[in-house]
Amino acid sequence: MKVVKWTGIIIGSLLLLLVVIISVLFFISKQHENQIYNIDITPINIDYNDESILEKGRHVATIRACVECHGANLGGRTFIEDPVVGLLMATNLTSGPGGIGNEYSDEDYIRAIRHGVRKDGKSVIFMPSHEYNVIDSDDLAALMAYIRSKDPVDSTHLPETKIGFPFRLMYVLSDIHLFPARLINHSIGIPEPVAERTPRELGAYVATTCIGCHGDNYGGGKIPGVPPHWPDASNITLGGVLADYSETDFFNAMRNGITIDGREMEQEFMPWQVFGYMTDEELSGLFEYLQSLPVRATGTR
Repeated sequence: MKVVKWTGIIIGSLLLLLVVIISVLFFISKQHENQIYNIDITPINIDYNDESILEKGRHVATIRACVECHGANLGGRTFIEDPVVGLLMATNLTSGPGGIGNEYSDEDYIRAIRHGVRKDGKSVIFMPSHEYNVIDSDDLAALMAYIRSKDPVDSTHLPETKIGFPFRLMYVLSDIHLFPARLINHSIGIPEPVAERTPRELGAYVATTCIGCHGDNYGGGKIPGVPPHWPDASNITLGGVLADYSETDFFNAMRNGITIDGREMEQEFMPWQVFGYMTDEELSGLFEYLQSLPVRATGTR
């Protein structure tokens, strides 16, 4: 009987400990979610009527994958729905019902894009603002002008974001960028535009959009925070798939979605149609930059 009694006590104690740990992890996630950031924004000049600037903004919104999450009309949509992750919704950026266009000032947009902070002072959810912090003032102004130019979209029918309970626990125990405001150095000002970048510098500038999946080291591996059925991201240093690629092969993959071995890349996991919108100069520079990186072992994000 003593054995049974002590076994019950041990099991009960372990279960209690597990409940305490889970409760602490959940509390930490909620604390991070509700943290308030007070960030002063320096206004930038934006020309909302110059067609060339609007076209540039469309280009930026495309190659920086804004349209991949928010939709081609920037009206918002579901970009992840998974039992573990939860329901993650991209915001309606337009001035239509359910959108933020009429509520957000230019400074509010800058704060969200560069700092990952919403109008209420809390972090945006899962938006890669830490990748957008490098966008220079010209591109940022063009992007915002383009957002303002979009027709109003009614998104009142869309559900609200709901973070899955398991995902909250995974976030605390890993490097998932669920609340990206925590990842950003908010003291860094908006970069000034560079008159002429070298091809490699241009490649480095656009490559920041790749790090969300391929990692800061571009070594690929398991992507933090995506649904379990997603494949690992490729190693895009010379330690991985790019070792066998010519620039022509790279262009074919980025523009047509066809890998060097003739496989068609799945748009859900590798949005090549978005990145293929880069100019020849951007793609060529990106290829040169990736080829210049230190060789990484696959999986070393």
